[in-house]
Amino acid sequence: MTLELGLDTFGDVTRSADDRLVPHAQVIRDIVSEAVLADELGVDFIGVGEHHRADFAVSSPEMVLAAIAGRTRRIRLGSAVTVLSSDDPVRVYQRFATLDAVSNGRAEVILGRGSFTESFPLFGYPLGQYEQLFEEKLAIFAALREAGPTGAPITWRGTTRAPLSNQRVYPTIAAPLTTWIGVGGSPESVLRAARYGLPLMLAIIGGDPRRFRPYVDLYHEALAERGAAALPIGVHSPGYVAATDAEAREELWPAYREMRDRIGAERGWGPMTTAEFDREIAAGSLYVGSPETVAQKIAATARALGIARFDMKYSAGTLAHDKMMRCIELYGREVIPRVRALLHVHAA
Repeated sequence: MTLELGLDTFGDVTRSADDRLVPHAQVIRDIVSEAVLADELGVDFIGVGEHHRADFAVSSPEMVLAAIAGRTRRIRLGSAVTVLSSDDPVRVYQRFATLDAVSNGRAEVILGRGSFTESFPLFGYPLGQYEQLFEEKLAIFAALREAGPTGAPITWRGTTRAPLSNQRVYPTIAAPLTTWIGVGGSPESVLRAARYGLPLMLAIIGGDPRRFRPYVDLYHEALAERGAAALPIGVHSPGYVAATDAEAREELWPAYREMRDRIGAERGWGPMTTAEFDREIAAGSLYVGSPETVAQKIAATARALGIARFDMKYSAGTLAHDKMMRCIELYGREVIPRVRALLHVHAA
């Protein structure tokens, strides 16, 4: 049995030592440095999220990942996630196929519908077609992925983009592009992943991770009904590692509260309390604490859900770059070995 352990960032805009917001360009350069460190420490995967708003610096994950590819050797590189609904599936495929080439086969893409909706009006897509956009574009992407190694032509007709007629798409790559479906809690999305025969990435950002067990079972059952082999399931959740539990909590809380309250205000949520924060750390989906505490919690989630990968989102609002670098160091040097020892699993 193997378990991959990765890291994700959304490119959250951080604060400098003098408490100023760091410019987007520097945040992006810092992400590259963070990924280089993760590669040196043996982390399996680095995921970069896509957003189109002031508090997140990355709007084009593939560009950042290409920069990372040029400075790393082994870490796998992917999105977390790519908002397929508001993009062109042909261009998405081409960009990740190119990333796969420059990284020597290390590219992955996690496709999602998007929990943030800024990209829809920005690129001229109606939110009223949220479901239809994703369904039709995923059908195109899946056909391109299947044809990828041979460059075979595809034909498609729908309502959300121009038709494709016996169309070849380049570049070709050596093997089908590793593609996951990101799911935030919709049974329909779980069934969609099974229908397309794609691995499932569960975004568990609140509450007890064990409540997602029915989605895991639904996915396995849907694959079995189709006569398909079992496929990997992953989990994406936020976390932060420091030398002690108290230090981790103290360092994360101000930045996490600021981020949570900013986004919550847009969505009609009340301000986050310390009691909620502590509850998420104790029994929810915040993996915060010392290396031993975080390792124990990751291992418990892996046992409960039977996952093949765990990706910890280490960026959290304005949390400073130097603190994230130290978190990555502890995650790579101490958390990953502990998790694998607890579960008696090997590196992928």
